[in-house]
Order: sequence, then structure tokens, then C-alpha cells
Amino acid sequence: MVHSKTIYPRTGDKQTIYLKNVISSPYIKVGDYTMYNDFVHDPKDFEQNNVLYQYPINHDNLIIGKFCSIACGAKFLFNSANHTLSSLSTYPFPLFFEEWHLNKNNVTDAWDNKGDIVIGNDVWIGYEAIILAGVTIGDGAIIGARAVVTKDVAPYTIVGGIPAKMIKKRFDDKTIADLLNMKWWNWPTEKIAQNIEAIQSGNMDQLKNI
Repeated sequence: MVHSKTIYPRTGDKQTIYLKNVISSPYIKVGDYTMYNDFVHDPKDFEQNNVLYQYPINHDNLIIGKFCSIACGAKFLFNSANHTLSSLSTYPFPLFFEEWHLNKNNVTDAWDNKGDIVIGNDVWIGYEAIILAGVTIGDGAIIGARAVVTKDVAPYTIVGGIPAKMIKKRFDDKTIADLLNMKWWNWPTEKIAQNIEAIQSGNMDQLKNI
């Protein structure tokens, strides 16, 4: 069994990593076994290439759960990419406080702060999808390739498009409720390993009886 602390979980594959083990920013938190694949850039450069406009002055966080699958080129676009809509002008005057003799402590007034990006567990984010600031994606959701996610996504829901809209739920309401109650991703590694067949085959009766 591959240990969650390794960077490259597949022998000979330098395009796929366990993301948690390359993160250095205190504003990015990633759960165990969440993987990122990049065939364009070095996947270890995820913070630089995929987490955009996350300036420390804003203290916004990217929180990603366990067992997520993040495809090449997925982007997380943070609050500092915004320009405030409460002003008569979208020009970011507070950023250029020296030029305009403004209070440098008011730099964050240049954008609207919509909050953190929170990704649940067992979420699949497709190729070149974009997740915007303030969005929460529920456990088990699927984000389609090149979708632009502007609003929260419910657990076990598939979304796609620009802006992303619901395509369908992955399972019926009872199964979704059971999965959210079960939280298999929080089981000990040994327990998950022993029940992978049931997880993959969708044997809820076996999983509920563990």
C-alpha cells in the first residue's frame, strides 16, 4: 500500500502527486490521498500555477478534503482577482496607494471579499475547471471539464458549463444521506483497504453493516 506521505504514488509517474505533500502555504490545506495530475507543468508547482490571486494580505483559504481527484489545469481563483462592484469605478485605486496617496492599510478595499474556497472529500474536479472565491463544493461532487463554478455545489452533484449548473445527482437522496453519514474517507486506512471492493461496486448494504 502506498503511504499517504509519499509525493509520487505511482512508480515511474512524475505527473501525478499526492497534493498535500508539496504544499507549503499556510493558507492551503489539503487532505490525505488527494491527488493532482498535470501533464503540462510540474505538478509540484500547484501553488504557483493553480492557486491564483491568493494574496496573504487577504487571509483567504483554500481547503480541500481527502481523496479528491484534481485534473490538469484546474484553477482556484481567489478574492484578489475581483474588482469591487460597490464603487462607481472598477479600477483598483487602493492597490496603487502610493500613486494616489491613499492609506496602504486599505488595499483590500480594491476587491470584493467573497470568502474561502472549500472543497469537500471525494470530489472530482475536471480538466481546466475554474473554482471562484467563496464557493463550497460538497462531498462526492463532480465538476465537469472547463466548468466555471460561481456558486456552491451540493454533495454528490454533477455540474458543468459556464457558469456551472447542475446536470444531475449521482445517487438517490437516501444513498447520498447514507454516504454523508458514513464518511468512509475518515475511516482508518486499513478499514478503507479492506472495503475498497464494496466502495467501488456500490455495495451500500455491506458498507453500512461494517
